[in-house]
Amino acid sequence: MSPEILAQLAPTGVLRAGINLSNFLLVTGRSESGDPEGVSPSMARALADRLGVPVRYVPYPRPGELADAAGTDAWDIGLIGAEPQRAERIAFTAAYAEIEATYLVPAGSPITSLAEVDRPGVRIAVAARAAYDLWLDRNIQHATLIRAESLDASLTLFTEQKLEALAGLRPRLLTDVEGLPGARILDGRFMAVQQAIGTARANTAAAAFLHDFVEEAKASGLVAKFIAQHKVAGLSVAPAA
Repeated sequence: MSPEILAQLAPTGVLRAGINLSNFLLVTGRSESGDPEGVSPSMARALADRLGVPVRYVPYPRPGELADAAGTDAWDIGLIGAEPQRAERIAFTAAYAEIEATYLVPAGSPITSLAEVDRPGVRIAVAARAAYDLWLDRNIQHATLIRAESLDASLTLFTEQKLEALAGLRPRLLTDVEGLPGARILDGRFMAVQQAIGTARANTAAAAFLHDFVEEAKASGLVAKFIAQHKVAGLSVAPAA
C-alpha cells in the first residue's frame, strides 16, 4: 500500500469512517458493541481491510451534518449521497449503490405523474438536506419545498399540513403509504440518490484509490453481497463508472 494513500486515508493509523445513521437502507442495525451495521459500514470495513488498518465509525444523525464536518479532521472518508453542493468540499467516487427517489401524493390528489408535481401551488414536504432535497432545490422551479428536520418529521408535516406531495426514497414511501388510506406513490423517479464514498478534496491520491476500490467492489459482486447480507430491499448496485 502506498505510504501517500495511507497518510491521506488513515493519518491516525485508523480509518475514520463518517456514517449517516438516518439512511435506513445503508445502516440497518447495531452490533453488540454499538457500532453501526449495514451496507455502508461494511463498505468502510472492507476498505480498512484493504488498507491494512482498523476502522472506527464516526456516526452522524443526518447527512448534512456529516457533510458539514468535511475538512475538520473529524473523518477520513464519508459515506453519503454524492451531490454537487457537497462535492465542492468532498471528492466523491462514482456511486456504489443507488436509491430511487419519488413522490407520494394524498388520497384524491389530481396529480398522476412526476411532471405534474412541479407546478404553482404544489407544496412538497421533504427532509432537509437529504440528497434528494439538494436535487429538488436545484431543479424545482414552480412548486414550493417545505422542509422538515428528519424523514419522520417530513411525513408528519405532509399529513398535518395537508401538503400536495411528500418527497422521499421509494423504499421508505412504500412503508409510509401503508398508513395513509388512498394515498399513492407516483411511478418513476425524479432522481436516484448516488451513494458514494468521499474524502477531502486535497486527498488526490486517496480519491483515485477510492475510485478504483469502488469500481472493483461493484464488478466483483462485493456490493451485491453486502446488500444481500443485510437483507436490504430497494437498494441496487450502481452501474460501472
